[in-house]
Amino acid sequence: MNRFIAHNIPKIELHCHLDGSMSVALTKKLLKEMGEDYTTEELTHALTAPMDCKSLSEYLKRFDLPLRCLQTKEGLTAAAEDLALAAAKEHVAYLEVRFAPSFSTKQGLSLREIIESVEAGLAKARAKKDILTGIIVCTMRGLDAETNIGMLKTAREFLGAGVVGCDLAGDEKSYPMAEFQDVFETAKKYDFPFTIHAGECGNAENIRMAIQLGAKRIGHGVAMSGSEELKKLCAEKKIGVELCPTSNLQTKAVSDMKEYPFTEFYEADIPMSINTDNRTVSDTTCTDEIMRLADAGMLKEDMCEKIYMASVSSVFAGDDVKQQLWGKWASLFVV
Repeated sequence: MNRFIAHNIPKIELHCHLDGSMSVALTKKLLKEMGEDYTTEELTHALTAPMDCKSLSEYLKRFDLPLRCLQTKEGLTAAAEDLALAAAKEHVAYLEVRFAPSFSTKQGLSLREIIESVEAGLAKARAKKDILTGIIVCTMRGLDAETNIGMLKTAREFLGAGVVGCDLAGDEKSYPMAEFQDVFETAKKYDFPFTIHAGECGNAENIRMAIQLGAKRIGHGVAMSGSEELKKLCAEKKIGVELCPTSNLQTKAVSDMKEYPFTEFYEADIPMSINTDNRTVSDTTCTDEIMRLADAGMLKEDMCEKIYMASVSSVFAGDDVKQQLWGKWASLFVV
């Protein structure tokens, strides 16, 4: 596959963090408005994780500066608009943006104001470009159940009005899945479809528990490699796996592309999407991720329709949105 095709085909991105995808230019602008002047080179170094990153914990340190910019309505709106416009430039037809509202309350914003501000930015992008969007609100490892559940209680007011689902994110290795059962019982009670970061740090049991808790999708999921039982379970239950190749290499979820389980999962008929995870922290785009898999000999051009259709089936938005997205691919072949 060549890069021209990878760039121009419609794409679905289901795993993209707002804070990890703030552009260097926007971060520089927002920090300068706060009285902090950084050079572009300084910020690029601070925001982008190296390929020889030691661990997920080291990777997550790149989020500190962007989070400081996401404490005002203006910062949240600008970041959401900037991200969606960047995705639209590479023909992402639908983007689910995920972020943790609880991390943006340090200057007094309410959870409602935070979610409204992100949706306002996405709406601006939708008005300018041909892109559809949804918000995934993140509960976080490291926050107590009361905080996570309180966020979900507010976010459920926006289900169907910007918010499409929820997630559990953060340092998977440090926080056992069993600690979050109450959070996801609440999510089910509030009718949130949810995805869970699981199997990013080598623990396949986290994937099993995520499925038992009711996850409709798994974030990363690479630890499932080699487990015929789990692969069969995901295939039979149509549980989508959100693959993020570059990020997985950086965080040492896999040691090199030869180990990457894309082909293994594809042949097991697991629904998969190809995602950036963090566009700035991983210095990547959806096109880059497709080309990384293609250059490794894993992704062929004739496989792209199946990946796209599986991704559409996994989106958390309603059937009306799915119909529009299926039509995007069909329109490629209308003469």
